[in-house]
Amino acid sequence: MATTPLDAKTLAIGASAVLVSSIAFRACWSRRGPRGLPPGPPPLPIVGNLLGLDTEAPWLTFTEWRGTYGDLISARFFSQEIIIVNSEKIAKELMELRSANYSDRPRNDVNDFFGLEYNSVLLPYGERWRNHRRLFHQACRPEAAHAYRPAQLRLARQLVQSLLEDPQDYEIHLKTHAASVIFHIVYGYEPEKRNDPWMNLVEEALPLIIEAMRPETAGVLTVFPFLRYIPLWMPGSKLRRDAIKCKELTDEMMRIPFEEVKRWVAEGQARDSMASNALNRMHEGTDDHLTEKLIREASNVIVSAASDTTSSTLSTFILAMVLFPEVQKKAHAEIDAVLGCETLPELDHRPALPYIEAVMRETLRWHPIAPMAIPHAVKDDDVYEGYHIPKGSILIPNVWAMSRDPTRYPEPENFNPDRFLHPDGTLSDDDVGFAFGFGRRICVGQHVADVSVWTAIASLLAACKFEKAKDENGKEIVFEPKWTTGVTSAPAPFPFTIVPRQSGTTTRET
Repeated sequence: MATTPLDAKTLAIGASAVLVSSIAFRACWSRRGPRGLPPGPPPLPIVGNLLGLDTEAPWLTFTEWRGTYGDLISARFFSQEIIIVNSEKIAKELMELRSANYSDRPRNDVNDFFGLEYNSVLLPYGERWRNHRRLFHQACRPEAAHAYRPAQLRLARQLVQSLLEDPQDYEIHLKTHAASVIFHIVYGYEPEKRNDPWMNLVEEALPLIIEAMRPETAGVLTVFPFLRYIPLWMPGSKLRRDAIKCKELTDEMMRIPFEEVKRWVAEGQARDSMASNALNRMHEGTDDHLTEKLIREASNVIVSAASDTTSSTLSTFILAMVLFPEVQKKAHAEIDAVLGCETLPELDHRPALPYIEAVMRETLRWHPIAPMAIPHAVKDDDVYEGYHIPKGSILIPNVWAMSRDPTRYPEPENFNPDRFLHPDGTLSDDDVGFAFGFGRRICVGQHVADVSVWTAIASLLAACKFEKAKDENGKEIVFEPKWTTGVTSAPAPFPFTIVPRQSGTTTRET
């Protein structure tokens, strides 16, 4: 995953030397006085709390602060007030019960700089966002999502086959699977297993999109605005070069698939898909808010978002199976008891497989793909339990802390699906809802994602056994899991062995 061009701590120190002293003085003292902010670490002059932050994984710092300051924390990065929410209860009370005040996004110029001003995930709350959302809802509501299930199941079977045939490229297979599902839903198209032109565009653009969404990137451009204009040949121009490349790639990601779907619609060859159905409604005049620009933008957004999150979730699942073999053994036992040893699960079997359901929930909890979700912006001054939440502050739902709540999830570092089961083996009401966001900004594709992840996990568990790889002496390779950082977090590549559970096949290693 891409990283920012300069270390955030270095930038913070540099910024303190170049900011105008009068602005710094006001920023420092604006926080003082009886404002009633939630408790938080004392800020330093100018840079605020930035130097005390783990810039690679800030959610870890926020979770550590919870032990001292509680579930609602205030901090400051330069002159920007930050409100950190470490509790799902508080997150719901603010972003759901008071959604009118907490549904906006922080405004920054990075989106325009990287060509992402269309991105629904980052759009401010308003008519443009609502138009995107209506289109997403048409395609992803539960009633519509039911039609995608046969393709999701078929593609899950293809994933199993690809992993067994070529496990060394497991990351490619996971990403291709995730992209295949979402391309099918959005465009009625399924990419080739290798070197697909649409898939290649996504793979090249996603790291740049994720870099643009990192809070550090906005901070860099705020403190060093000249980086927007620095000549491309000069040292330090990487951010500008990345922004130019991101604009080019995202334009191609929007234009090429959309023009192809338009051609299919015109020729009467289009499959049912979000884009083709929206184009038909637009031509028929049954949906007057639709435009080609809206359909093109929204289609690209959902492809970008779903491709990364689904593949990262499945990679986390495989890592958990390698590290916690007793969980995998119980999952295999449930599948064998319900289906036997030669049958792959269908969606009709899902109610009879509560432990598999619990494995999926624990995968979402154990290492959330978006540990800090996407920040919200506070529209107006508010008071919560006596604490002042200022207008214009940025509210960060610390999903990582919610997943580590010791009163709800004892021994949170352990991968333990039983925490989602009652003593009689039935599922609890805890569906790990915090993994999909909050309020009006909740992930609109969660019903589609739920089925995609379940079909893949159930199929992989039925057909495969994941084990630690062995060295040339036959000893298991011990490794410490590493994780990528940024807006999303996924396992870095790790060694493992795939053992087919059906007879007549051979063991495969990554």
